[in-house]
Amino acid sequence: MLLNQILDKIYKLPETSKFNFARYVEEVTCKKGYILCEAGKIERNIYLIQKGIVRAYAHTGDHEITFWFGKEGDPVVSMRSYVANQKGYEQIELLEDCHFYKIASQDLAELYARDIHLANWGRKFAELELIKTEEYLISRQFRTAAERYNELIIHNPELLKRVQLGHIASYLGISQVSLSRIRSKVKQVIF
Repeated sequence: MLLNQILDKIYKLPETSKFNFARYVEEVTCKKGYILCEAGKIERNIYLIQKGIVRAYAHTGDHEITFWFGKEGDPVVSMRSYVANQKGYEQIELLEDCHFYKIASQDLAELYARDIHLANWGRKFAELELIKTEEYLISRQFRTAAERYNELIIHNPELLKRVQLGHIASYLGISQVSLSRIRSKVKQVIF
């Protein structure tokens, strides 16, 4: 996905603002399995996914809880680092080889100060991230695992083809055995 498409997906920008943003962007490629952001560290960059898929997770006891997936066009950010310049709590792992647009948080803050359109883009970016978090929390609190799985099928069907079932089960807050049962019931309804 092109940088301009990703920027406009968040908030439509004038061409001069896109040009100014692009001057600070570096394209980077990382291999599957790479940890892009580490828990307990301040992440000083923001990434926009050009190609690939990532997951955010946290360690709890002896296992990992996946709470977010990102794919083409999505921003990848440790919000705690971005907003408060504090150590993040999440690991962000590449589930495929990925191509990113990377911009330093400091450069982005300077762009916000100089360009009202980019400042509005940053506000919209933060608002959209808040809405994603709110939707995830509401889903986990008020929907059954089967309902959450059906939402995933409707809104992100490509994840089922590109992400290991163990990560999907973790994201849904269930075991792989429970996910298998839900999947078999869905298949029975379809056929």
